[in-house]
Amino acid sequence: MTLTSFGPANRIQRSAETHPLTWRLRDDGEAVWLDEYQAKNGYAAARKAFADMGPDDIVQTVKDAGLKGRGGAGFPTGVKWGLMPKDESINIRYLLCNADEMEPNTWKDRMLMEQLPHLLIEGMLISARALKTYRGYIFLRGEYTTAAKHLNRAVEEAKAAGLLGKNILGSGFDFELFVHTGAGRYICGEETALINSLEGRRANPRSKPPFPAAVGVWGKPTCVNNVETLCNVPAIIADGVDWYKSLARDGSEDMGTKLMGFSGKVKNPGLWELPFGVTARELFEDYAGGMRDGYKLKAWQPGGAGTGFLLPEHLDAQMYAGGIAKVGTRMGTGLAMAVDDSVNMVSLLRNMEQFFARESCGFCTPCRDGLPWSVKLLMAIEQGKGQPGDIETLLGLVGFLGPGKTFCAHAPGAVEPLGSAIKYFRPEFEAGIAPASAVPPLARPITIGA
Repeated sequence: MTLTSFGPANRIQRSAETHPLTWRLRDDGEAVWLDEYQAKNGYAAARKAFADMGPDDIVQTVKDAGLKGRGGAGFPTGVKWGLMPKDESINIRYLLCNADEMEPNTWKDRMLMEQLPHLLIEGMLISARALKTYRGYIFLRGEYTTAAKHLNRAVEEAKAAGLLGKNILGSGFDFELFVHTGAGRYICGEETALINSLEGRRANPRSKPPFPAAVGVWGKPTCVNNVETLCNVPAIIADGVDWYKSLARDGSEDMGTKLMGFSGKVKNPGLWELPFGVTARELFEDYAGGMRDGYKLKAWQPGGAGTGFLLPEHLDAQMYAGGIAKVGTRMGTGLAMAVDDSVNMVSLLRNMEQFFARESCGFCTPCRDGLPWSVKLLMAIEQGKGQPGDIETLLGLVGFLGPGKTFCAHAPGAVEPLGSAIKYFRPEFEAGIAPASAVPPLARPITIGA
């Protein structure tokens, strides 16, 4: 895994002034444990938050900084925190860290948890103080065994140092933190499905409202934040709102920095902390090094398998939510994937939709039945056995499984790459359609909406 800086990898070093998330990383890739973390100003932000700030001050500071969720949805963190009840009599509240990083092509949270576990713990400690939560859980993807080992060790170190447990830093505030490994389901990335799984239930999304801030884990007020989101909190508290906002490039509506990356047949696949507003072209050419010799860039996704495909001419888009929206899709997790010119888009989409169909919780009909239907159609087209009207049926499914049509956002994310692939590469789909004369009369398709 590669980690570089704002400039080309061999010219500019990470620093606390420009890289709030990654400046403490070791060059050898080993984890930063408590003594080293504290020597690098670790837990100074927590001490400031406990000594000099009240819970409402912390919430307002995070809100003023413009921190948004880093898991893909991009909801303003301070606004989300503000939804927690103000009633002091509600003394049982929970803070959940969504570490169920199941999005294909995404590994940013894994890096933070494996190499900087105390940064996440400090972020959760400050957040717990702000939200008045007495217990926290890190809901971790079960396959992240190294992250689980490192987080559990870091939790024990923090307990021994009086940074977790009872009367933290002499403040009278108590906070317990537990690492909970999941069974491995993509749908647990949806916060209410995560809550159900944590409670020992089937990982189905819940109906909203009520939202978790009102009725969450075991019926109590709950806030769910992503790993990278929580890891931004210490720097905001330590260095202030104006500094944090200054990190982003001109034109970006999102503040601070973001872990971004590129995978695929690029020369230097990796992960970098970059300012919001950097162009995708800079990320692709200056950091990822462009395509390997012998390959050409055919398409790319800006942030995981659940984002739409874009073309090489879209690389000048700025990497922030609004910048990617201008070219027709979502930024998602910010870890892009390059598709080279040897890849057949039908085969790629069939593989993706198989994954999404398998990971559906099966709760609502459009997702449960629509995604497997898309897989069957794509398999037929891939084999050259597609029927006239199959492409129109696929586009119909894209519409029927779009935003607002299903119980949660799983299906809309699943069909977004499908719709964009047909839009930009329709001839590849048409090549898999058999002539009408070869299709038996009883096998002719029924067009959705006809």
